[in-house]
Amino acid sequence: MEQIKNSIFVSNIIKMKRVVSLLFVALFLNSCDDGNLIQEDISFEDVATQSCNTNNIIYKLKDKEALILEIPESSFTNEPSLVGSPTIIDINSANRVVYRFYNGTVSSSTICETIPPATPIVTDQWTATAGKIQIFTTAVKTTNPIDNSTRITGYNHNIVFKNVTFAKNSGTQVYETFPFGDYVTSATPLPFGFDQTVEKCSSSNQIYNYNSSESLTLDIDPTLIASAATPLNTPRTGLIGTTNNKLTYQLFSGLLTGSYFCNTTIPSTPVVSEEWNAVAGISNISGIIEVTTTTFGTGFKHTIVLKNVTMKKGSNDFKLGDSYIYGDLYTTN
Repeated sequence: MEQIKNSIFVSNIIKMKRVVSLLFVALFLNSCDDGNLIQEDISFEDVATQSCNTNNIIYKLKDKEALILEIPESSFTNEPSLVGSPTIIDINSANRVVYRFYNGTVSSSTICETIPPATPIVTDQWTATAGKIQIFTTAVKTTNPIDNSTRITGYNHNIVFKNVTFAKNSGTQVYETFPFGDYVTSATPLPFGFDQTVEKCSSSNQIYNYNSSESLTLDIDPTLIASAATPLNTPRTGLIGTTNNKLTYQLFSGLLTGSYFCNTTIPSTPVVSEEWNAVAGISNISGIIEVTTTTFGTGFKHTIVLKNVTMKKGSNDFKLGDSYIYGDLYTTN
């Protein structure tokens, strides 16, 4: 009987050793960093974005770390994104994402110089091998407090990496969402350098104002340009429309002259580089045309004012202001 008990005791000891061994192996495997099991928390979202002048690199620096994005400048469009429709770009050899560690404080010269300085030295590097670059663009506008007009001064591009996989020395690191942050590009302001005298085509109802590079045309309702003075403080009014009373701003890439207007066929030169159309008006609220007519010699002067007009191109827009003087049109009896 004693022999049987000893045999059972030895058997139980062996089983316990096997269980302990299996637990040890499991703990050992879980403690190994294969890149997917241990998530390292890194964040550059609150660090200012910088860019190089000589290449397509934008980057963020934080002490001894750098987050670098190399992407064509054409990826950042001057057109606001529609809600829920950001620009999506694949991470690949042309669109690179790199996270670097240095043995000293990193500066702009380390990133942008053709021949980088000898120090600091890169001690480690994570290279993105897969994922998407998501860019959501909004217009940056300034508001004139005097007339509430707005002008676009730049574009803010919010950049987020989606499902990005970093290859590193110890394995891989995957982030479902990795915010890079904002990158702002500048916009060339529209000139709007018009004088206050407008002209009208004899063969149509188009009124136009222009200079050497831009035009503002209005296909006006002819009843607003009547050969009769308007009563004091009682201008003729109309609403901006898509055909009648259509207001269009155009910017040209070549020299614009008066011969461009009033043609049956629109000339091919100079080339239109941008076109903005006014949003249709709402009675007593927006997109209102006011014409005040006074006698002038043997003819009339028609002062045209645009109130609360918004100009739009694609998903982009800006406001002319509470009251924008389009100009004076002179007519004869």
